[in-house]
Amino acid sequence: MADDELKSAWEIALEKLRAREGKGEGTPLTEGQKERIAEIRRRYRAKRAEMEILHRQNVEKAWLRGDPEEVRKVEEEYVRELRRLDEREEAEVRAVREEPGKTGDD
Repeated sequence: MADDELKSAWEIALEKLRAREGKGEGTPLTEGQKERIAEIRRRYRAKRAEMEILHRQNVEKAWLRGDPEEVRKVEEEYVRELRRLDEREEAEVRAVREEPGKTGDD
């Protein structure tokens, strides 16, 4: 067995975290980057909440019409939209993380 096959769970988790962040060894985020990422997260959390409200209304309307096929379509569209929203959020966060580091706290 090679040495890299004998990694601890901690080492594997750390590697996955680094890969997810796209940071290699990890560059510390500036305070400005942290604030911008937090704002992105807040904005997308609000969008999800709005989407959920609209989704519930659409499902209720479909059920009141007695159309299970429409309910299924509404559910599928909601899942697709959530995925798109998640992808856009992560792309924005990744863009902030990948900005060249600055010295100081911005």
